[in-house]
Amino acid sequence: MQRLADPSQVAGLSRFFKTGPGQYGEGDKFLGIKVPGTRQAVKECWRELTMKDLEECISSEYHEVRLAALLALVEIFKHSKSGSKLAPGVAGISKEQCVQFYLSHTDYINNWDLVDLSCYPLLGVWLLDKDRSLLYDFARNGRNIWEQRIGIVSTMTFIRAGQLEDTFAIADILLYHSHDLIHKAVGWLLREAGKRNRTALELYLQGTRPGEAGIRSGDVSGVGLVDARRQRYLTMPRTALRYAIEKFPEPLRQRYLSGKV
Repeated sequence: MQRLADPSQVAGLSRFFKTGPGQYGEGDKFLGIKVPGTRQAVKECWRELTMKDLEECISSEYHEVRLAALLALVEIFKHSKSGSKLAPGVAGISKEQCVQFYLSHTDYINNWDLVDLSCYPLLGVWLLDKDRSLLYDFARNGRNIWEQRIGIVSTMTFIRAGQLEDTFAIADILLYHSHDLIHKAVGWLLREAGKRNRTALELYLQGTRPGEAGIRSGDVSGVGLVDARRQRYLTMPRTALRYAIEKFPEPLRQRYLSGKV
């Protein structure tokens, strides 16, 4: 990573990730490496990494080195087996160890790209056949916007498995959050859920409570009555709404934006 450093890119990356005073990435430092370069470095060395190496990298002052640690952790997680070590020739770290490492280092997962490129291919996959209360706790009680973002973005894995309930339920927890980065994350995940089942997303936007038949299973047959008092699309942050309905047919999208659905 040090060899890949490009000082000419530092200023642009610092602006892009909002590192100025009072901004969400305040004080972060960059080497000037774009994501493809970081991925290539990880590809070349993840099999040889130890927990000590990951610890050193995740706690780096440099954003790209922390990202490299997370991408390497995801690769190790993908290639390991639950409850056992990896095959010979691969770093001896189990899936459980990867998850515990991730959860014990969330202080260093402190920007949106670090969250988005790591949480659902690791934490989301891990929780696919397990209790998911951890994500609800992150959404409700996260120590910062990054833990709260982990709570919603991790549900991407569930969406891809056709399971929409948790996305809608966690979106409800975060729907009126004060930070724009949470609005964007909520809208993004709602959009992804809608790509699986647009009717379920519309029911959510129009007031059906999470957990009712149509949202729980993705099967809209027999769904409960829409609650007009909870028409979310009329009151939710505009950014979240725009993200959520981005893939709707243009006439329908305009009706939502004008409040005339």
